[in-house]
Amino acid sequence: MKIGYRTLKTALGTFVSIAVAQAFALQFASSAGILTILCIQVTKKRSLKHAYSRFFACLLGLVFGFVVFNLFGYHPIGFFVLFLFFIPLLVRLRIQQGFVTSSVILFHLYTVQHFTLHFLYNELSIMGIGIGTALLLNSYMPNMDRELRIYQQKIEDHFSIILKEMAVYLRNHESLWSGKELIETEVLLNQAKSLAIRNVENHLLRNEDLYYRYFSMREEQFDLIKRMVPLVSSLSVSLPQSEIIASFLDQLSENIHPGNTAYLYLDQINQMKREFEESKLPETREEFETRANLFYLLHEMERYLTFKRQFQPTPIKKCIYDSSLEK
Repeated sequence: MKIGYRTLKTALGTFVSIAVAQAFALQFASSAGILTILCIQVTKKRSLKHAYSRFFACLLGLVFGFVVFNLFGYHPIGFFVLFLFFIPLLVRLRIQQGFVTSSVILFHLYTVQHFTLHFLYNELSIMGIGIGTALLLNSYMPNMDRELRIYQQKIEDHFSIILKEMAVYLRNHESLWSGKELIETEVLLNQAKSLAIRNVENHLLRNEDLYYRYFSMREEQFDLIKRMVPLVSSLSVSLPQSEIIASFLDQLSENIHPGNTAYLYLDQINQMKREFEESKLPETREEFETRANLFYLLHEMERYLTFKRQFQPTPIKKCIYDSSLEK
């Protein structure tokens, strides 16, 4: 059994909010704990958003409850009329997350059956204690940089294996590779992007995260890799150009880093294109088709490197290592 940060904060927050509410001799003190539970979220931004929704939904609930129960009396029909108009209003104001907590406040009003200044003070105090405790505890979030760097390293290792296996097949036209890295990389990219989004939401003044852009860039590259793999596996004729591209893939596979010197490899691709164009014409249909596919493979690798060239990696690079050869 694993106890995570959110579980610990929920347990601690519930204890603190109920204890404080009881210390002030507030009625329905346990409701402060309910508010704390509902407002503790996985990120700071979500916690703040939920706190805002619940606070204003509770205020609106008090106003609606005061009006409706005074018109219809403290009778179940009052809840029918109240919710008939109250719920659409919350949806229209985009604070529907606060419906449950506002309903708790309304049930308090229905229980005491009178709206007084003391009741208003009691409910506002419960709201302040419950929501305030949640926001205070959620002001601390664990640093995710280490987890993000682990994902980054795993994805880069998988890219390296895939490119290396492509080079092996270009040379030998056979391989014992199972291809499991293709499946695993897709899973890793989805998990890494989800974690990067959480990292963004834990910084209230940040709308963009370099790690998220990095993983998005790798995802675009991976889409190209998934197209290149079947293309390489269809090449069954050995040509001098095949060995040149295989050597290039070997070089790429050994230099997959967070840094950005993709322009060096793009220059090599342009040089290879010129050499291929200047080589003598193919003599057979099979050689012609193979060279056409190899040329298309170069085009796809050029796009692969262009995605990396457009990425600005400096902060991530400093977090891990410096290198003179990166891709």
